[in-house]
Amino acid sequence: MKNELPRYLNSALKRFASELLCRSGVEPSISEVVADVLVEGDLLGKSTHGLQLLGPYLKSIAAGEMKLTGTPRILKQKAGNTTMDGDYLPGPFVVRHAVEQALERIGEFGVVTTVIRRSHHIACLQAYLKPVTDLGYMMVLMSSDPSVKSVSAYGGVKPVCTPNPFAVGIPTSKDPILIDVSASTTTNGRSMQLHKLGETFSSRCLLTSEGTPTNDPAVLFAEPAGTIQPLGGMDFGHKGFALAILVETLTSALGGYGRVDAPKQWGSSVYLQLIDPECFGGLENYRSETGFFAETCRASGPESPGAPVRMPGEQGLALRASQLKDGVRLYPAIMPSLEKWATQLGVEPPRPIGT
Repeated sequence: MKNELPRYLNSALKRFASELLCRSGVEPSISEVVADVLVEGDLLGKSTHGLQLLGPYLKSIAAGEMKLTGTPRILKQKAGNTTMDGDYLPGPFVVRHAVEQALERIGEFGVVTTVIRRSHHIACLQAYLKPVTDLGYMMVLMSSDPSVKSVSAYGGVKPVCTPNPFAVGIPTSKDPILIDVSASTTTNGRSMQLHKLGETFSSRCLLTSEGTPTNDPAVLFAEPAGTIQPLGGMDFGHKGFALAILVETLTSALGGYGRVDAPKQWGSSVYLQLIDPECFGGLENYRSETGFFAETCRASGPESPGAPVRMPGEQGLALRASQLKDGVRLYPAIMPSLEKWATQLGVEPPRPIGT
């Protein structure tokens, strides 16, 4: 097709991202992990939380806001519970490290919970789930950024928190269910993406600084700034606001470091939990139940002909399989945004497949 987006080899994108990070001073083993997580986001179709984040990460490195070597520090550990300080290391590396630590302990405790403070930004939450569900474990992941405010409280007009995403990986008898949603109507990344293109949302999911609903992301970059509404919008935003409070509490509050500390660095407070179904009703029964429920939902009848009911993550997994085989289609603005970094750091950008 004439207007089809160029495709890139998965391995070529990872190598490109890793080399850019290495040339910026990031330890090679850390660079590989960050590149893998970012490209995984694009494989799953999360274009705002894949390689689109690499430019901002490189900018943060240049500003001295990201630590380039080392490992997260354990501040406290009791039974299956751990508190870590990410020391503003690259977020994808911090989370992968925490998952590895949790996997080492889940055999002993059955449920392992880790809270992380002062991580750098952790990218796409859904990108961490499948390796854990493939092992038969359930995973819960939440994130907030105590240095950023863009989402209003329900009934308010001033920003109080971030979109506060949460993700859940659920093993089933077939493909896993991979939930990844925010407690807000949209995300900062999507808002910025549309703003740069001069486009608007299809619904009035934002508020002006005076509290008027709007679909124009430009209000978030105005002075005074508007806000993103909690999930549910004007009518049901009290539900999204409640979820945002839950995420704030499980991330920053449990980690003992958050908005009250007024951090100035872009980063993340993180809640991570792994659950072994064998310690409860058993993995076989768990998969039987989750698989049965998934099939029941799919068989419940489509609202519109040709638009079947899908479980969370189903479309992303299908896209992932297709892109691993045929190449990754990047959002059009991503590769051009990285060209200046490639030139500056002396890294050859990957060529599209077939060129």
